[in-house]
Amino acid sequence: MTKSKIIWLTVFISLIVLTVYYFYPEDKLPKHVQIDNIIVFKSKRELLVYSKGQLLKTYKISIGLQPIGDKQFQGDNKTPEGIYFINDKNPNSICYKNLGISFPNKYDIANAKRLGKSAGGDIKIHGLFNNFGFISKFHRWIGFTYGCIMVTDKEIDELYDAVKIGTRIEIKP
Repeated sequence: MTKSKIIWLTVFISLIVLTVYYFYPEDKLPKHVQIDNIIVFKSKRELLVYSKGQLLKTYKISIGLQPIGDKQFQGDNKTPEGIYFINDKNPNSICYKNLGISFPNKYDIANAKRLGKSAGGDIKIHGLFNNFGFISKFHRWIGFTYGCIMVTDKEIDELYDAVKIGTRIEIKP
């Protein structure tokens, strides 16, 4: 087989694999459930949702550009670690929809102050940037938020309906 045939065959197989990945259906969150606990494992890039102690679904996520370590200050591109709460719901975000996370807490503010910096804020669980929903699951291949937790637009739709303000979220390394 010639070198050019090998290249074309590789491109063709890659396109098939990418297409299957893009369109392969994923489990959906059951309708009319109430999520009462969210746990994020940054190192695994996973967001787990629970109702009454029962795991309902695991989402694959993207996180901050600097995935290792706790958020120290605004602009460090890290996702915070600790126990927080969902404190806001925005259906008209620059990232489709979002769920606000109660960052910073008193500890975060004091820690940033010790460093002479602002703790920042606006940490969210959100969908893809507006007009980029077509990227869908490919967002998982790179972490490109500034500290937020990103899921697909379909996934934030599920979460948005099932998560109430006040829901506990624990973000672990």
